[in-house]
Amino acid sequence: MKKIGFLSFGHWSDGPHSRTRSASDAVLQALDLAVAAEELGVDGAYFRVHHFARQLASPFPLLAAIGAKTERIEIGTGVIDMRYENPMYMAEDAGAADLIAGGRLQLGLSRGSPEQVIDGWRYFGYRPGEGDTDADMARKHTEVLLTVLEGEGFAQPNPRPMFANPPGLLRVEPHSPGLRERIWWGAGSNATAVWAAKQGMHLMSSTLKNDEGGAPFHVQQAEQIRAFRKAWSEAGWQREPRVSVSRSIFALTSDLDRAYFGHDGDSTDKIGYIDADTKAIFGRTYAAEPDALAEQLAEDEAIAEADTLLLTVPNQLGVDYNAHVLDNILTHVAPALGWR
Repeated sequence: MKKIGFLSFGHWSDGPHSRTRSASDAVLQALDLAVAAEELGVDGAYFRVHHFARQLASPFPLLAAIGAKTERIEIGTGVIDMRYENPMYMAEDAGAADLIAGGRLQLGLSRGSPEQVIDGWRYFGYRPGEGDTDADMARKHTEVLLTVLEGEGFAQPNPRPMFANPPGLLRVEPHSPGLRERIWWGAGSNATAVWAAKQGMHLMSSTLKNDEGGAPFHVQQAEQIRAFRKAWSEAGWQREPRVSVSRSIFALTSDLDRAYFGHDGDSTDKIGYIDADTKAIFGRTYAAEPDALAEQLAEDEAIAEADTLLLTVPNQLGVDYNAHVLDNILTHVAPALGWR
């Protein structure tokens, strides 16, 4: 069995073929797709967070709304750029969203990715400390968040408070028990996957990673997953680690599917640079008739290693079509691979 979710970037544009033409469309359609996905039997609804872009950016109102409208589906992010975050305020927002959802929040974090603007986190009021990089700042913000989510008191109470306090030091409220154990890290390298394991965070691996050795993308990603699991075991955590990988996968069952994605059948891995110094490998798109698609996916080593598969969806094609994309995988592909 494998958990199958979707991952949406929440793009919107007023292009002639877009069905998601405004920020309002993007948010409301994301909510509708999560509801439809739960009805289909999808296990998770995940959303990317990008600042200064025509994409979803403020996840917690959306996650809380989905939590209120659904009952079973996991709700998460993939991922939140921690360079931009106040970890105290984030703990409050995440705690409230998780309580609304009944403990279904799966919060994916990361040190960030290439941005729309130069050093966008500076506009949010953050700067790295002396001698630190922006990546160091993201990891420090994350460490504070993880500590706060433990739920222990740390703040000295006012001797003359407006409202009566419980005894002892105070914690950030609302606190959602168990949320600390549902935090994930979006790792772009083997080293950061190992760091995440040491922190007790689950691993979220995307459709790209640092090119470390020149092997095919899925082979490198599988090596990253194995390094993560080894580090988790060595760290002595008593709970089971989880690992997700994301893929662009389309089962071609209609003329419309073939028109949209038939040209991706010959897709291959690609090499590029996500910044001036970081060479990355980008995974291929899978698009084929269901039987052929199942055969191709069976050879993907990283999918085999992961317990959770996130399907990237072309959200601008509309809720109905994206529900069809998800249903195709659940109906025609997952059973053939033993995922259902």
